[in-house]
Amino acid sequence: MKLNYTFKDKNLLELALTQSGIDSKHNNERLEFIGDRVLGLSVAGLLYDMYPNDAEGGLARRHAQLVSTETLARVAACLDIEKHIKHGHMTSGKINHVLANTVEAILGAIFLDSGFESARKLIVEIWTPLAAAEIIAPKDAKTALQELAQKNGSGSLPIYKYSEPMGASHNPVFTATVTALGKSADGKGTSKKAASLDAAEQLLKILAI
Repeated sequence: MKLNYTFKDKNLLELALTQSGIDSKHNNERLEFIGDRVLGLSVAGLLYDMYPNDAEGGLARRHAQLVSTETLARVAACLDIEKHIKHGHMTSGKINHVLANTVEAILGAIFLDSGFESARKLIVEIWTPLAAAEIIAPKDAKTALQELAQKNGSGSLPIYKYSEPMGASHNPVFTATVTALGKSADGKGTSKKAASLDAAEQLLKILAI
């Protein structure tokens, strides 16, 4: 693994790499919960410093892209994480989600191992080139899907529907289904917002085919 960090507690790294599909009790879901928050705050601070002329909306769009499942999966590939993950059956449709969740869990493990600043420094190191790659603030998936639907569907807007959250109350998983231009796609996330963004990402991929 190409991770520029050495764990003091190796058990935390092992836990971060363990998916619930292989161990329903001792897995990385709680670490993922922490890592998601550490990543979000660290990326927000990074963007605030890098783009002093961006208004809140521009920063929000950049942030949404940089913490998206797709970006986290790219980070996982760069760090060569996939072959180290302990998982059960992993279908092709879930690979990016597993990779993204594992990256968040590793960041959560670093936070517990040596504090926020260590995790933040690693995030800044990895995410700075990603943040610099976009000169113009990108549109988040929901905005892009809405504009596509309005352009090609007589002004109709995407329709989002949400299922009851699954999992433990302290770490729920939300599912959203979005329909636009005669197609539908599902998304998952730790909040309705995250689930709807993921659903929009998936539908954009379908509509692009």
